[in-house]
Amino acid sequence: MDQHDGSPAGGTGAATPAAGGAHRAASPGVEGPLPVVTLWEHFGAGADAIGREVAQRLALPYHQQAFSSEEIESDGRDRGPSAEQQAAQIESSLALAQVFSAMGGMYGGFDGRDIIDTQEQKRTLIAENDATVHRFAEEGGVIVGRNATVLLADRPRTLHVLLTADPESRIVRAAERAGISHDRAAKRQKREDQVRVDMSKSLYGWDPSAVENYDMVLNTSRLSQVAAVEAIVHAVTGPGSAR
Repeated sequence: MDQHDGSPAGGTGAATPAAGGAHRAASPGVEGPLPVVTLWEHFGAGADAIGREVAQRLALPYHQQAFSSEEIESDGRDRGPSAEQQAAQIESSLALAQVFSAMGGMYGGFDGRDIIDTQEQKRTLIAENDATVHRFAEEGGVIVGRNATVLLADRPRTLHVLLTADPESRIVRAAERAGISHDRAAKRQKREDQVRVDMSKSLYGWDPSAVENYDMVLNTSRLSQVAAVEAIVHAVTGPGSAR
């Protein structure tokens, strides 16, 4: 229940199979669980593009973030043009509203609500997300956001990656990929970086922006997408890869 990069994600639990559709280990003959890469990014650092390419290289699924930048920006009010898109976005919007409500405070407030109900709602949301992340982990691949970094912290063959970049680079990248103005991307950056951290702190009690939670921190202001992908794939499949 976090993550972002300024490009549309849509849906609340969709996985995109890698090219060829093969859900296999990156290193044939290696026993044990399929490799997993968890990604968390500062808004606009390129997680969606990098994650999809890593998944393709590993021939494993890509599990996108739970809520898109557009949904975070509009609190889920925007709707796609087709009936199918609208139905999917309505479902995602309801889920986002539940998260905000459970977070309370500036997001949901507590007026007229019982704090016991709020805590029960949190437990339900956490249980649902836990089940989704562990199901994705069984399939292997790349998991963006969803607090997968902390949920899979002790899982073998799992690499935890934080993507960051300087603020201006992130704004420019997000604006280009989403086809929006620089000013709008800057507003998204400010809101989204705060919202997604608050989600993780409220629901799971951890700070996803803290570098000590990760095996690898990549600055995409300095590294190209190609270099970032190569670094992650090598960390998964090369000598001394994630155990």
